[in-house]
Amino acid sequence: MIWKTGKVLFLLILVIGAGFIATLIISFMPGAVFYRPFCMVVAGWAAVMVLWKCFGRTGRRRFWQIVLVSLLLFMTAAVAYELRSQYIRSIPTINEDSLILDRYAPFVEGSKVARLAERPELKLHEQLPRLDGATALYPLYAAFVQAVYPEGEYKPYDSIVTSTTTSQAYKRLIEGKVDIVFAAQPSKEQLATAAEKGVELKLTPIGKEAFVFFVHADNPVKGLSSSQLRDIYSGKVNNWSKVGGDSSRIRAFQRPKNSGSQTMLTAFMDGTPIEEPPTEDVAGGMGEIITQTADYRNYPNAIGYSFLFYATEMASNGDIRLLAVDGVNPSRETIRSGEYPLAKPFYAVTAGSDNPNIDLLIDWILSPQGQELVHKTGYTPLAGH
Repeated sequence: MIWKTGKVLFLLILVIGAGFIATLIISFMPGAVFYRPFCMVVAGWAAVMVLWKCFGRTGRRRFWQIVLVSLLLFMTAAVAYELRSQYIRSIPTINEDSLILDRYAPFVEGSKVARLAERPELKLHEQLPRLDGATALYPLYAAFVQAVYPEGEYKPYDSIVTSTTTSQAYKRLIEGKVDIVFAAQPSKEQLATAAEKGVELKLTPIGKEAFVFFVHADNPVKGLSSSQLRDIYSGKVNNWSKVGGDSSRIRAFQRPKNSGSQTMLTAFMDGTPIEEPPTEDVAGGMGEIITQTADYRNYPNAIGYSFLFYATEMASNGDIRLLAVDGVNPSRETIRSGEYPLAKPFYAVTAGSDNPNIDLLIDWILSPQGQELVHKTGYTPLAGH
């Protein structure tokens, strides 16, 4: 009896230990939200089977029938999860990988870049400022280049006019690799990095844009209040039924740290802590250029955020719907009127470069011609323009 008890304890330790190690490994892999509890359940089931086999009174045949049925159920659950994951991967996404920035490149035949109707009042021929910025703002500063720079080839990934995403653009500005960055406000971390390197960032507002939240088009929720949005992203509210929707878990996607939209979310939360999301709910990692950024999949129970022009023009998708915030829908009209509560300025950011054409270019951007291009591109000009 003692020998049998020792054998059972050994088997239990072996099963539980294997389950613990497997769960730990799976925690760092894709699909952990499903496979982590799945692995724990399988380990618990195996432990029960060991005890049942050693001390139970069920016949041998009956025991193995139960084991076989249980294994089939586990396999069915895993296959169902993988099939569902495959389906989800096939759903359209808002993904910057799919954005073809070449469509907005300056001096390219057929480009969608906005153009002035009249001759520009500024023309630069040498010491051209090196530009970088947020993906969503590339069409705008490409329009500035089209108007002011000499004709040439300005590839969005490899030229003096690039688009490496907000995070990378601020990094390059602080390192002195570019002269002007077009982006939303920097994060606290980016400001701290600049201060550590003795760099002072100068932010010049050049237009306005709406920070927007969106859901799947099938979601019955049409709008949320600012307090409801904060409750969702703080983790206080985690079911759509609590904010007027169906009874389903809210999957609140976030962006990588120091991305423009994540910085905007942090500012919107106004000191309310943001719930740490599972790894798979961080929508896309930040790459060197534009290849791994926003990846908001259209889960029926998901919510995400972006900027109006990006969501409706650059990555327009009929499977998502923008939410009204505090009863106001985001639009260029409600941005201009000040009704939409999450309308924010975007900036031309400099860091003390000695290029004499930087100030000339920014002054021109603030002129009626520059603000006309802000409007023609799809953004809202500053008040008075």
